Amino acid sequence: MSRQVSNRELEQFQENIEYLGWELRVFLADILPEDIEIRHNMEDRMRELENLVNTYGWVVIVKHIQNKSVPDYNTFIWEWRLDQIIEEMQREEANILILWNILKPKQIYAINEKLKPIWAKAWDRVDLILKIFEKNAKTKESKIQIELAAIKHMWPRIFDMWMELWKQAWKGSWESNTEIMKRHLQRRVLNIKEELSHFEKVRAQHRQSRDRKWIKTVWVVGYTNAWKSTLTNSLTNKWVLAEDKLFATLWTSVWKMFVEASYDEKTFQYIPPKEILINDTIWFIRELPPQLIEAFKSTLEDSIEADLLLHVIDCSDPKLENKIKVVEEILETIKANQKRIYVFNKIDFLWNDEFIVEENWEKIVYKTKKEYLKEKYSNLNPIFISASNKENLEELKIKIINELNF
Repeated sequence: MSRQVSNRELEQFQENIEYLGWELRVFLADILPEDIEIRHNMEDRMRELENLVNTYGWVVIVKHIQNKSVPDYNTFIWEWRLDQIIEEMQREEANILILWNILKPKQIYAINEKLKPIWAKAWDRVDLILKIFEKNAKTKESKIQIELAAIKHMWPRIFDMWMELWKQAWKGSWESNTEIMKRHLQRRVLNIKEELSHFEKVRAQHRQSRDRKWIKTVWVVGYTNAWKSTLTNSLTNKWVLAEDKLFATLWTSVWKMFVEASYDEKTFQYIPPKEILINDTIWFIRELPPQLIEAFKSTLEDSIEADLLLHVIDCSDPKLENKIKVVEEILETIKANQKRIYVFNKIDFLWNDEFIVEENWEKIVYKTKKEYLKEKYSNLNPIFISASNKENLEELKIKIINELNF
């Protein structure tokens, strides 16, 4: 009979692999419900999960998609299929099983128990995102925000830790161990919230100072890979990290955009030079877990109160309308309802022969993609640019000034 592997031994084993510079080998799995829209986007879901893995620095070796209307109560994946996955992981020497789906504590615990004999463990998508956040956190505030999100996510998961303590402890110690752990986490949550309230007060003072100086602010948002950081760089002539990685930065970077003095020929007035603050924040992705949005609400507070919002969109993306919907849903969740401009980026990747076919009263209408988007989002001040080539940036600046009314 083989010896039971402990959680600590498993973590130490995987830490040693990373320390030696070896890449952990990842098996991806996604269980699709009978939702037509989700199934239509299944390749995007898996590609996005693989991008998250690559961002963390690991390599994906196997991908598995299973159509399943009702998940298994105990292990989410049916046990017979989980046994097949474990055999395949062992054959391919995979160390981590990552599921796109968010699992219940009992399910992740049951899967991990089955993975222990092959020295592997399971994560869901939230675990992976939290690890990326932890890796990329630089400021004290972002670090404690991630810690708070991790505690909220891991609190129910501590079940398996309690089980291990219970196995090692004497009779009657179950309650004392769990209560000690609960009290420790409760105290830590209170301490983190106190620290975050301090940061919130400091930001509130900064906002009051900006208001007194009549400084306007613009918030740049977008789905991953829309190149919003590239746009921020082009508008401000400053350097912001613009990697093709998810959550490369977690803090809000604020830069100044200078608008040169001009002369209005209609009113015969001299318009003095102006400066506008540009806020660049984290990327948005589909189904961003609520606890992660909540964790970064304080960081986003300045942005939420910005005077104008630039929603940057990759116009070459064939599924851009779905991604627009994702971003708008997150903005609605955090109550960001200010005026906005839809900035369709990457027009240099857009070919003129692309067209949309519409059937209207037995008449077929052909439109270029640009014409279609301009008409559909006409109420959201659409503008088409190339941030990398700085094409139409001056027109965007004029649009920003007009929307800010100064």
